[in-house]
Amino acid sequence: MSDACRFCLANNLLTDAPLYQNEAFYVLGQLTAARQASVMVIPLRHVETPFKLAAQEWSAMEDALQFARGHLQPQAPDGFSIGWNVGAVAGQHVMHAHLHVICRFSGQPASDLGLHGLIAAVNATEN
Repeated sequence: MSDACRFCLANNLLTDAPLYQNEAFYVLGQLTAARQASVMVIPLRHVETPFKLAAQEWSAMEDALQFARGHLQPQAPDGFSIGWNVGAVAGQHVMHAHLHVICRFSGQPASDLGLHGLIAAVNATEN
């Protein structure tokens, strides 16, 4: 645990409760309306990057991802983008590893361009 980390559950800094938890991860929904079609899969143990996850944590990832997919399925996505931001230069704002699971829909901007297109589309709308 890191004392100031908002993703370390023991710090009680989350404004909402996890949607799911297993022995290694929890799943957190997004609070903003623009990101309701996404969740984050977050390790319980404080690690800054996915490169520091242990083998047993990786094996617990499957259940967390299956929960995330099932939770997002009512949104009727046509696909998903799944990704990590590692380091501030890559867009990581909370230095506790977290995996983004984002619903993708046909016809949305950059729907056929993968993560790079999604990032470009989001950046264009936020600027």
